[in-house]
Amino acid sequence: MNMNPELAVARRNMVENQVRPWEVLDARVLDVLGSLPREAFVPKAYAALAYADVALPLGHDEVMLKPVVEGRVLQALRPTASEHLLEVGTGSGYFAACLARLSAHVTSIDHRAEFIDAARAKLRAQAIGNVECVHADALSGYAPDQQFDAIAVTGAVATLPAIFDRWLKPAGRLFVIRGVEPAMQAVLLQRAPDGAWIEDRLFETDAPYLAGAAPVRTFNL
Repeated sequence: MNMNPELAVARRNMVENQVRPWEVLDARVLDVLGSLPREAFVPKAYAALAYADVALPLGHDEVMLKPVVEGRVLQALRPTASEHLLEVGTGSGYFAACLARLSAHVTSIDHRAEFIDAARAKLRAQAIGNVECVHADALSGYAPDQQFDAIAVTGAVATLPAIFDRWLKPAGRLFVIRGVEPAMQAVLLQRAPDGAWIEDRLFETDAPYLAGAAPVRTFNL
């Protein structure tokens, strides 16, 4: 496939001028971000902004995370070539594609059927065959038939749903954006031998809430 030269330059600039300066130094992660055509996954209206340092709208108040955030998450999760991963929130399908390049298999779920259908088509067009896109609601009825080495939750949660723990292998890793706007924290959680969470606070950010995971509104009279 012939690539637009301007987009090729924009991709290199994204890696060198955005992602690296944000302390993403993992060579495997940089290689994936530098080789995967992000413009093939963004909405067509925003193709020219595929490599910009912005969160791109996907519709339905959902967004595609900034490249720097995606890079930091990939580096923190440390997927290996033998691992099976779960992504909660398929969105554009781009982050699932990145995870797929770094692991054995990715299961990606989203409660919006149109996101799932579009992501399947985009992944197929890039010949990425180790991603299973599933139309499902993470917090309402989803029941995977396996536990995963790592889970990436791409939507925010006000508090951590207990159900995620049951989907992880005993020493599994979980990335999530947790908190209440505007003070959200991106964290990596890993189970210790005694069952407690080991928490690594990565950076402050904000993201739309995962369906069903927004804070309960309170009304003061």
